[in-house]
Amino acid sequence: MADTSQSSKPNPNILFGAVLAWVAVMIYASSNSIVTLLTDIGEVHQVMGRNAITVCNLLTLGSLISLVPMVFFFHKDWTRENIKKLTRRDWTLLSISAVLSSAITPGLFFFALDHTTVTNVVLIGRIDPPLFILAAAFILKEQFDGWAFLGGLIALVGAVTIIIFKDGGTSSNFGIGELAAFVATLTFITSTIVTRVGLKEVPLGIFSIYRTVVGTCIYIALALYLYGANHFQDLFAPVVLKWIWIYAIIVIIIGQFAWNLGLKYARSGDVALATSFSPLAAITIAMVLLDENPGAGLIPGGIIILGGIVVAQYGRRMKEKAEKRAMEEALRLEGSANFKGI
Repeated sequence: MADTSQSSKPNPNILFGAVLAWVAVMIYASSNSIVTLLTDIGEVHQVMGRNAITVCNLLTLGSLISLVPMVFFFHKDWTRENIKKLTRRDWTLLSISAVLSSAITPGLFFFALDHTTVTNVVLIGRIDPPLFILAAAFILKEQFDGWAFLGGLIALVGAVTIIIFKDGGTSSNFGIGELAAFVATLTFITSTIVTRVGLKEVPLGIFSIYRTVVGTCIYIALALYLYGANHFQDLFAPVVLKWIWIYAIIVIIIGQFAWNLGLKYARSGDVALATSFSPLAAITIAMVLLDENPGAGLIPGGIIILGGIVVAQYGRRMKEKAEKRAMEEALRLEGSANFKGI
């Protein structure tokens, strides 16, 4: 009989991973507010009449800085043997993923932040969970998670409630900022699907570093084409270099460090629970840092979002219990069998 004394003891790494997952989610929830706050600072401290802390400068310089922790964590994946294993199809899908996830999606989200509130960007992003579950079921042929889908729909209703009642209903107009956030969410889902379809065998280090480098280069090329050669003239201005470290250290370095370790040690249920609270955390942080007013719909919409989280977590617990019962039944049937041959 197997010794179960060790398995009954609490694993400190699981608690450590869960705490780091929550830390990472809170940091990422604050990222939109930090970006808006920094661009407001740049508006006050202009360089020759220009706001040097633009979303383009933040995204470009932040992406370059993010390569430092990536190389630290993943440099061992860049071996000659691993690179030789990659096919032309792998490199093509890597490039598509890079364009979508490291150039188009963040560019659209940053553009949205420049034209609407953080609260609206966060709430529109609530279309992500139910749409991704549908895409995973129909495109990836994964098992449809009805409870998670229902929870996502309920949370989406809560987000719509907050938007409708914000500023007496005047914020329900769907402007260019909201449209950019909507398209960004779609491109994010698409990039995730592309990654899960064709890049399962690609080492994480190659995927992360290649995606960041190629995506950043493409984003810079597009920005120069659209806005001209002087668009990044203030990229290394003293005011940018002074304030970029708030974004880089908090969001990129600490956020990625906590997220990577959280994914490594935390249980999937703990990670899912933490990420479920991301929209409410983002709205709360926007209220504190930016003095944004979510409006009269915050309480009823927040309650509905919490209801969606409860439904999704209930379904996840039910699924885990069913899997546990199935495993116990399989072990019982195996134990009752006398024949133990091949």
